[in-house]
Amino acid sequence: MKVNTKLFGEINIDDDKIISFDAGIVGFPDLTRFALMHDDDDSDDGKGLSFLVSLDEPAFAMPVINPLLVKEDYNPVVEDDYLIPLGDLKEEDMLVLVTVTVPHDISKMTVNLMAPFIINAASRKAVQVILNEDEAYPVKYPIYEILAKAKEEAERKGDK
Repeated sequence: MKVNTKLFGEINIDDDKIISFDAGIVGFPDLTRFALMHDDDDSDDGKGLSFLVSLDEPAFAMPVINPLLVKEDYNPVVEDDYLIPLGDLKEEDMLVLVTVTVPHDISKMTVNLMAPFIINAASRKAVQVILNEDEAYPVKYPIYEILAKAKEEAERKGDK
């Protein structure tokens, strides 16, 4: 499938790379087909920013990140009923991502820990869940200083 995206230009997406959100995502119930795109070759290692690009509305792309990169103890309780659309979900096939908000003042960058995306990498089925407010995972969790510190440590170790 060829898609002309605003962020990545024209891209080819193999059918087996399409991620399906049968119920859509919060605020966009009609957007059900996405591709996970990486800003550069290193992002697919789970250490950087990626984008969920809508194949239904190619101008729509959301920056996402692995929540464990910014909150090491992130481990929300998700009711099994929410995971039924994902099919047979094995732990090694589970990918959890959260949205990143990047305002004009980049130092105020946040992630939404209350509404993660859960993806079954094997079936390419996905859901977005809204966590119970008792879990204490905020909608706007500041991450700029966390990412800056991680980058500084990686540079000190000689990583990229």
